[in-house]
Parts: sequence; C-alpha cells; structure tokens
Amino acid sequence: MEEKSKDHWALLNPGEENELEVFGYRTQNLRRALCLVTSILTCGFLLLVFYWKPQWRVWANCIPCPLQEADTVLLKTTDKFQRYMRKKVVCLYLSTLKFPISKNPEEPLVADRHSVINQAVLKPELKLQCVQVQKIRYVWNYSEKRFQKVGLLEDSNSCHDIYHTFGLGLTSEEQEVRRLVCGPNAIEVGIQPIWKLLVKQVLNPFYVFQAFTLTLWLSQGYIEYSVAIIILSVISIVLSVYDLRQQSVKLHNLVEDHNKVQVTVMVKGKGLQELESRLLVPGDTIILPGKFSLPCDAILIDGSCVVNEGMLTGESIPVTKTPLPHSENTMAWKSHSSEDYRKHVLFCGTEVIQVKPSGQGPVRAVVLQTGYNTAKGDLVRSILYPRPLNFKLYNDAFKFIVFLACLGAVGFLYALGVYMYHGVSPRDTTTMALLILTVTVPPVLPAALTTGIVYAQKRLKKKKIFCISQQRINMCGQINLVCFDKTGTLTEDGLDLWGVVPTADNCFQEVHSFASGKDLPWSPLCAAMASCHSLILLNGTIQGDPLDLKMFEGTAWIMEDCSADYCKFGMLDSNTIIKPGPKASWSPVEAIAILRQFPFSSSLQRMSVVAQLAGEDHFHVYVKGAPEMLAKFCKSETVPKDFPQKLRSYTIQGFRVIALAHKALKIEKLSEVQNLAREKVESELTFLGLLIMENRLKKETKPVLKELSEAHIRMVMITGDNLQTAITVAKNSEMIPRGSQVILVEANEPEDFVPASVTWQLIEDQENGLGRNETYLNIGNSSVPDGTRGSCYHFAMSGKSYQVIFQHFNSLLPKILVNGTIFARMSPAQKSSLVEEFQKLNYYVAMCGDGANDCGALKMAHAGISLSEQEASVASHFTSKMANIECVPQLIREGRAALVSSFGVFKYLTMYGLIQFIGTSLLYWQLQLFGNYQYLMQDVAITLMVCLTMSSTHAYPKLAPYRPAGQLLSPPLLLSVFLNTCFTCIVQVCAFLYVKQQPWYCEVYRYSKCFLDSQSNFSTNVSLERNGTGNATLIPGSILSFESTTLWPITTINCIMVAFIFSKGKPFRKPIYTNYMFSFLLMSALGLTVFILFSDFQAIYHGMQLIPTLTSWRVLILVAVLTQFCVAFFVEDVILQNRKLWLWIKKECGFSSKSQYRNWQKKLAEDSTWPPTHRTDYSGDGENGFINPGYEDPEQIPRAKSELGGQTPEEHFWTRL
Repeated sequence: MEEKSKDHWALLNPGEENELEVFGYRTQNLRRALCLVTSILTCGFLLLVFYWKPQWRVWANCIPCPLQEADTVLLKTTDKFQRYMRKKVVCLYLSTLKFPISKNPEEPLVADRHSVINQAVLKPELKLQCVQVQKIRYVWNYSEKRFQKVGLLEDSNSCHDIYHTFGLGLTSEEQEVRRLVCGPNAIEVGIQPIWKLLVKQVLNPFYVFQAFTLTLWLSQGYIEYSVAIIILSVISIVLSVYDLRQQSVKLHNLVEDHNKVQVTVMVKGKGLQELESRLLVPGDTIILPGKFSLPCDAILIDGSCVVNEGMLTGESIPVTKTPLPHSENTMAWKSHSSEDYRKHVLFCGTEVIQVKPSGQGPVRAVVLQTGYNTAKGDLVRSILYPRPLNFKLYNDAFKFIVFLACLGAVGFLYALGVYMYHGVSPRDTTTMALLILTVTVPPVLPAALTTGIVYAQKRLKKKKIFCISQQRINMCGQINLVCFDKTGTLTEDGLDLWGVVPTADNCFQEVHSFASGKDLPWSPLCAAMASCHSLILLNGTIQGDPLDLKMFEGTAWIMEDCSADYCKFGMLDSNTIIKPGPKASWSPVEAIAILRQFPFSSSLQRMSVVAQLAGEDHFHVYVKGAPEMLAKFCKSETVPKDFPQKLRSYTIQGFRVIALAHKALKIEKLSEVQNLAREKVESELTFLGLLIMENRLKKETKPVLKELSEAHIRMVMITGDNLQTAITVAKNSEMIPRGSQVILVEANEPEDFVPASVTWQLIEDQENGLGRNETYLNIGNSSVPDGTRGSCYHFAMSGKSYQVIFQHFNSLLPKILVNGTIFARMSPAQKSSLVEEFQKLNYYVAMCGDGANDCGALKMAHAGISLSEQEASVASHFTSKMANIECVPQLIREGRAALVSSFGVFKYLTMYGLIQFIGTSLLYWQLQLFGNYQYLMQDVAITLMVCLTMSSTHAYPKLAPYRPAGQLLSPPLLLSVFLNTCFTCIVQVCAFLYVKQQPWYCEVYRYSKCFLDSQSNFSTNVSLERNGTGNATLIPGSILSFESTTLWPITTINCIMVAFIFSKGKPFRKPIYTNYMFSFLLMSALGLTVFILFSDFQAIYHGMQLIPTLTSWRVLILVAVLTQFCVAFFVEDVILQNRKLWLWIKKECGFSSKSQYRNWQKKLAEDSTWPPTHRTDYSGDGENGFINPGYEDPEQIPRAKSELGGQTPEEHFWTRL
C-alpha cells in the first residue's frame, strides 16, 4: 500500500471522472542493477511480471520521494478498479526558445494572470516539469504543489478577462512559450505497428500460461490437440490484431485531417497571420471564414455562426452559436452563462456552416482548448482508453479460474508425492506433475467465452442493431429498468401542427385549427411563429430543428437571404429575411429581418429573437418556450386568467404546447441591438397565445411496453417536455397501467426564512366533455387506498423538483426512485444524474433515446441505445437503425441468451477440466495416463466443437418474467458444478476399484510382458522398464491398462452428457434441438464413443490404446454412465433450475436480496405512512431534512463520483491478471 505523505502524494483532476492519485519516486541505480540481474537470471520472467504489474516495477526500481523531486510517478485510479500506471517525468527548458526570457521571478511569462504557466516555470533555471497521462499533459505547479493540466484556458477567467486579455490576440513571444508548454494542437493517433499489437496480445497472462501448457504437451508427444489449440490461438490472435489494426487505422483516418487545417490568427502588434492549426495555442484569437472545420475548442467573442455538431451528438441539426456576453464582473465565464455556456463555445470537430458578422469586423473566437483537451480529443480518448466494465460475471469468472488453478496446484503436489513414492526419476516426476497442473484450466476457455457474444452480435446486426462494446451484450441480460426519452422515442419524431390559441383582451380566443385548411391570419402571433426559430437557409434549403420547421411551415411564409432590396431598412447582409409566401394570408408587412437570436436553452426552456419589420424604424422581440416558464416573464395583465386550466386541458390530452410572447423594444439604433442583455430582452412581455402540436405515439410503443411490463422490467420516462403531457403519454402507452395512482411530487427551493419543501399531491382521472381522460390535481384529502399500496402508485416530478430533492431531501430520493415513473422538464445533466442514482440502487439501467440531450445519459447507462440512422453513435453502446423501441426487447433477449450461453460454456469447461482431472488423478495412482488419442477424442471431437457451437442457440422469442442469474458464484451454479463433480467422482472411483475385482483383470502395468505375449495380435508402443535399482521408470506415452480402458468411455460420455445438461433452452434460449450443428455434433460424438466402446476391430483398439473386454463389462459401463446422466439431468432440471423451489428456500431461510432497490421496496411496503399524499414536508423536519454537501451549482446536478452500492469491481478477467 502507498503512504500518502504530503509531499509524496497528490491528486490529479480532483473531483473529475478521471481522478487519479499520483505518487512521486526517484530511480535508484543499485535497485535498477539488481532488477536487471534478476531479469537475466529468470530469463526475462521478471520483466514479464513488471509488464503485468507496473507498480511492482516502480517499487522495485525506485524509492519514494517528494513529487517535486521525482523522475518517475506512479498513478492510481480512485475508482473501484484501482489500476496503476507508470510515467516518466520530463523536464522542458524555456532557454531553448529563440528569444530571451526574463529570469525575474516577479515578471509573469504570459499575460494571463490565471495561467498555470506562470507558476510552473522554475526561475532562474527556466525549467518546467511535466508528465503526460492518457494523451493529456500536466505540469508541476510550484506554488500549489500539484500537477495541473495545460492546453486550455483556466475556468477562473471572467468574460472581461477573455475580452481584455485575449480579444486582440497574443504576442508572438507568448505564442512560442505556450507552444512549448502546451504542446501541439494535434489529435494524433498513430497507427500501431503489427509487431507491437502482436506482442501485446501474446503477452496476455492467459496466452503465456497457454504457451507453457502447449510446450509441455508437445514435449510429451501430445501433438494433435496441441497443434489444434495452437492453430485456434493463432487464428484468434491474428483476428484480434487485425481488428485492433483496423480500428487504429480508422481512428487515425478520422482525426488525421484535423491536424492539417489552415487558420487565420490575430497576433498582437502584427495583425493577421496564416498558420497550420497544429500551431494554435490556448488564448489565440482566430478568424472564422465561411465554411470551416474547427481544429480546436473556441469561445465566440464577436459575431454569430451556425455549426453542425453531428459529430459530437449524432444529430445533424444546425446549432446557432452566440458571442460571449460583455460583462465587467469578475465571475468565472462559465458560471456567468450557467448551463448556457455551450451556446458560446465552438467545439473541435464540428463544422461551421454559416457565419454572421456583427458589423464590427469579422467573426472572431478565442481558442479555449487544444489537442486532446478538446471535445473531439475527449471523444478519441474515450475510445483509446475505455472505462472498465463493472459486471459480476467477469469478476466471478476470474475467481473461478483462480480456484481451478489452485485445484491444479493440489494435483501438482499429489503427482509429486505419488511419483516420488514410487521412485520415478526427478525429471519424469516433474513432467507428470506439471502435466496434471495444466489439466484443470482448459486452454480453449477464452475462445469459448467470446463465441456467445460474437454470435449474439451477429444476430443483432441482422436486426439492424449495431454494437461498439461487445461486453455490454452480456450486461443487457441483466437489464431490469429501461429509461425512455419521450419525443422521437415513444412518440413520433415529427410533430404535427394541431392549432393555435391566440389571446386578445386578456382572454383566449377561438382555436385556429390547421386541419381546416384555412391560412393563418396575420397577427403578432403569426409574426412570432414566422421569426422565432433557429432555422437557417443553406443552399436554398431551410434546415433546423424539426419543431421549428413545422411551426414555420404552418405560417406559409418563406425564408431568403438579405438582398439589396432590403438594405433600405437598415438590414445587414448577414440577416435572415422572412417574407410572406404565395400561399400565406394577406400581411401588411412586406418582410421581417431577424437581427439577433438568443438560442433555445434546456435550462431556460425558451428562446427569443430581436427582429425588425420592413418599413419600421424600431425593433420587436419575439419569444417562445415552455408555457409555465414564459408566463412568468409576461405582464400579468396580458396572461389570461384561465391560463393554467387551458394549458392543462391540452397537455392532459398529450399535446405538445408552446407559448409565444412579444414586446416592442424602445431602442432605434441597430448597433444597440448587439449589446442587449438577454435578461432585458426577455422581460415585460405581452402574452400572444399557445401553439398546439400533436405528438402521436409510435405504433410499436404500446406493444413493446406491454412486453417489457409482462417481463417485469421497470419502465421510466425521462423527458424535457411538459409534466402533464408526459403523464398523459405514459397513461396512453400504458407505461402507467390503468387503475394505478399517480402522485405528483413538487419541491421548492428555500426562500428567505422558509426552508425547502416538498409537496405530495394525488392526481385523479375524471371524464370530461372532450371525450378523453383528463388529469387534474385532487385538492381533497385523498390518499392511496390500503389495498392499492405497493407497486400500483407512480411518482411524477419535474427537473426542478428533482434538483431540490437531490439537494435538500437526499434521504427521500431512493424512496421516490423505486416508484418514480415520470421525470419531465429534465435537463441533460439531470438525465445523467438520474440514471446514476438508479444505478446506485443496484438497478441495471438501459437508456433509450434519440436526441443530443440524451448523450450523457446514454453513456452513463449500463446499456445506452441510440435510435439513429447512423451505424454507430459515439454517444451510445448500441445504435438501432430502426427508429422505434422494438430494439429494446430484442437487445434484452439477445443479452439474456448470451449471458446464459456464457454461464453454460463456463460450467461445461469447468466440469470438463474436473472430469479429466479426476480420471487422470486415478490413473496417476498407478503411474498411468490416458493415451494421446483418448485425450484427442475428448479435447477436439467433443470439447472444442461443443464450445464453438453451444452458444449459437438463438434467443427465446418471449421475454421471461425474470432475469437469468447474474453471477457465477451463486448457490444453484456452485451446487450444479459440485454435485456433477460428485457424481462423476463416484462413478469413476467405483469403476476404477470395481474393474480390479473382475476375474479377468490383470495388472498390465506390472505384467506387461506376460500380457503382451498373451495378446500377441495387439501391440503397444508403451512399456515400463526396470532400471538397475529395480525401480519403475516411465517411458513417455500412454500406458495400456484395464483401468484406462474402463475410465476413458466413462469420462468421454461424461463430457457429452454435461454439454447436453448445461445447454439450457427455455426460458432464455430456444430448445437445444433448434441448434442443429450443436445437436449433430453431440449425437455424432456419442455415437462414435459407443461405437468405439463396443467395436472389436484391431485397428481401433490399437489406435485408441484400449484393451478388449467382455461385452457384459462394456454394457455395465454404459449403464453406469446412463444412470449418472439420468440422476444428473433430474438434479439439474428439476431441482437446481427450479426457480420456485429456490424462492421457497430463500423465504424459509430468511435470505433477502442484497439489491438496494429490493430492500427499499420491502421497507416501504411495511410503512403504513407511505406513499404520502396531500402533504408538505420541509427540509428541517425529522429524517427527511438533509442538505447534500456534494451539491454546488443549483443549475446543474454534479456528476458525483458514486459507489454503486453492493457491486464489486469487475472487468474483463483476462486483463485482471
């Protein structure tokens, strides 16, 4: 264990997802020399151990020292996996630069007072220490005594700092300093040489063990199976290397162009300069031309532009970016813009498709991050360094292999004892002892375990479901909660215009229905619909958000670029012009110019534009957004009194409702428009009316949700839409079953002297005149009836309430989540946080979504499923080209089949090793061994073929109402292996002893000459010779005996038998007979074994090294193994796979689930006061009151580093060694 002394230890990236502990070490020459000598003496084995365990290399070669003096650092992840990395500390010298650098400690090296560079350079040496971890460079900060990331502008910069310090560009000297310290602005992914990939594969611990095993077998003349395994391993390694090489080439090609972009940079005192993008540094000011691929992350400071962020989000919808606001305060620029800071940031890898200068010069942006610090760099790093999987199967598999290896070690000691007792030579004793050591761990194990996943992946591909993380398929077999986005996932992607409800004189007017075919008459509401959007005109085609597009089409207006005809209105060339189309109703306005746009924000739930009507010299503001949000910014006298009732009447019918508002600006100068603050623009508005859009359920939604419900898989809706709309969609889709109660959870932030509160209201269904089920808040003292407590109530809440509960009522959160079904008005950060909270309750969570807002949640979930036309989405583990949720049950079915297959194969290979181990151990007792061809029959004809085909059984078409076992170390599985081991042990031991009692039995190994003379028509190549001392000496090869002749058919049929027993069909896979190849191979192997058992052909007996026995003895052998099969099949199928029996045993013994959500469900079922209804709780009341110390920003849910309760660190077990 590491000692965390103050100087020796520090944290890297504290509080972030990639947080690391860093320890300082200094290399000691004496230790290094000793390690070198030891490596030579062990023929390089020590180097191999150091390759597997980098921390041992550091501990052996170095001594601990303060980080400031270290030449080597040891890094350890702070997650559950505790992985180690070793890195060398590199020194950079600023004296190598071509211009003089001031050595005065008081003079800063760079103008940015927040920059770590000023604290990282040691003067007068002008030396800087750095370390590169996962492509990111960190420098040692001498002031703060820690390593800090470089290659980015510090977050502590304010808006004023960015404009004042970087607005006019950096000096050429500062650029050079930053280039040396930060490194090139390049995302370089080298194509890995084939030899390096090959070495990495071959040095895998399992392949090293396999090489040892095969070398031993070849030395003993077991050539055929060894060659078969070598061929299989070579094919496996070659395919892996080919795959990795292809991925390396693809990734290299993906990022190669990024490093070759020509950019125009402003240099202070020198004007504009053209240079390669790899020379950019944080703080540079770049000029954005028209179409442009961004080579870095940058903050827009002048003008606006439209970008395509499809590379990051999977959505090719144009996004409008606005300049960072001018502000004189010292608040950090990200905090100043809150969640909206992304609206000012241009991300690396995205495409600028349109620029709009402000009139004060070209569009400018300040470089924020370079190289691997950028959004694209982060994406590439996530591919290069994926997070380890957290799945019990792989950890249990590793433990199982360790157990088998320990069993092999016991066999090793047993063999040593037996052979030494009989006086066999040390060389032969060691050889035979090592041979039994290799029996228990089958070398075909890695190939066998991956075949099930490969088969499942191929079947998914046929169903147009693509996977970028194979190991997630097994995880899908454990999914018990699915989160769905609403719009585009459960409901149709495109919204249909239903109607508009205008207002006049503080009252709602008659609905204008679009289905009537009448044109929308001119009004401020029409002007708002025509102008308040983020649509752009690109190559003559209107592009943008589908909702905006549908709204704009409803006006029958058209969009065109500004031309000379409109310049008389003072409109700039870069302004978008909206004018009435041929089919539009009469309008007194010739055109509308959109002068400025405040884009839609998930946190603000609204967008606005500043526009100018042709012929007018003043300006107008048009705003659209969530009705309940927009009403707060409107003058109260303009909002109809029946606004809440009218809104509810539409949302409960499942309509998407958007409010529109307007105000006239009291400014007349165009230049003032660009300096307007959003807060000023979006205030004192006049309410114009409601836009009603219909969002129909997809036809596949209801049947799929029904199938998931019948399979007892929880469903949750996480949407950015209105809460009432979400509840209605949930009821219409039967996500909330009929007759279930919905409890609205409403939480409020603390205000003045009033603490934070949470209110519980029961929602009831009532019939109304519209002929649909309407949902109203019940204001009476209703409560959930006693008979309906349990899972028949569902909590619904908004994102705002979720934030408050997360912050102030954290102890309530798990209670709400175990029955929470509707989460509306959720921001992207809240979606990710909610998925994480479900995982803390030990749910296996799948997230299905289609939008950019779902990216974080898709990555966070155990299985992220993106509905996209692309074959692979960078944000999700799975991508379905079917734009509906039918992919979800298909994925779960295949996951369950793959998981059951993995368990079956693992159990089979364990039993196969144990069967051979018992048989070999019995023969070792009298210095005997199975013949090469006897082993070959079991290893190649049965085990190899069975393992490669056992997993190809298709998934069962109907989802079972329960999941398969999720861990290998479970009582049914352990009992299965234990009992089958007992059965085979009993049969083999009895056969071994009973054959000695037969009247025709002869100790062939003692009287080989006599026996061979009497069996003159047979021959064998193996014998025992006597040396001068009279001790037995083993001649390598098989030994002819009645024991091996008896045990071989028993062990062989045993292998076939357990393969059949462990190939479980229903309820997770189709019956075994549907797997034609597997069934054929089993029948063929059984037929061949029985044929060899009963045949009397000299060639067969000679080749298989068997002795002819009486037919009655052979029949007895067959009866014994068939009896064993019947007993084993009965025990496995009737007892061990009997779910009702295990549930009864659990109940009688008082065993309870370790899952957090199960424990909460049990507690809440026994709580007579739960669920609360018509009640308000405050944050100071009893156990419900809790302030979450990890909560900082009220606008964002922090991505807290969480321990997934009850789960242990797992990963693919080959990499564990």
